[in-house]
Amino acid sequence: MTAVDTQTIHRVMHEIKRRRLEVLRVVDLTPRMRRITLGGPELAGFISLGTDDHVKLLFPQNAEQAAALETLVLGAGKSDVPMPEMRDYTPRRYDLDKLELDIDFVLHGDGPASTWAEQAKPGQFLHIGGPRGSMIVPDIFDSYLLIGDETALPAIARRLEGLAANRRALVIIEVENGKEQQVLESAADVNVIWVLREGGKDHLLATVRQVKVPTGSLYAWVATESKASRQIRRVLLDEHGLDDQFVKTAGYWRLDDSPEE
Repeated sequence: MTAVDTQTIHRVMHEIKRRRLEVLRVVDLTPRMRRITLGGPELAGFISLGTDDHVKLLFPQNAEQAAALETLVLGAGKSDVPMPEMRDYTPRRYDLDKLELDIDFVLHGDGPASTWAEQAKPGQFLHIGGPRGSMIVPDIFDSYLLIGDETALPAIARRLEGLAANRRALVIIEVENGKEQQVLESAADVNVIWVLREGGKDHLLATVRQVKVPTGSLYAWVATESKASRQIRRVLLDEHGLDDQFVKTAGYWRLDDSPEE
């Protein structure tokens, strides 16, 4: 077995397990962001080592899919079992002593996840699966550049909470309006730039172009709409001269008119 250097960026794989969890609490953080706390005995053994891990949330759309959930085996390959709608979400917080898991939902008005979250009440149940694995980014950099929209807030908040006091972080977050801003906790020296969408377009990209990137060894992380993430990556590499191996970008969602490349 090959030893893993824990002071480098590395991936850890996990057993994929389906869990049936109960809704314990529902709290609105902002008008468009709702935190749902799930829990129950099946959360025992849950693990999420990476700040941008994701779990599969399962949303059956009919009685047949709901019945199949009880015996569904995730990660088993192609199956004839009726499959529910699935969406990826970042575990915002988990506490194995209390057997609680927080998931933050953007209430954007459509899709199975947002539709479910808007009506969720304590006592209901939700099936989850994963995480399949964790990308571990040790706190070994002088500075961090974290860029995203509201869908990236859970991962950004987790990263900030884990930074040491002698680190610096520049955070650029695009949200709908001023009411969507959240308090972000960190021991590090953090500068947060809130980019307000409010009907505008490409404000996030323009802000990234104009910003002064932190000095020292730097890790950059970007998560937003797929096309926007690709554009921001090019700006970070071509205009700001960042090191490609320390720039991670992800498309958390895709506009209908955003072409695949």
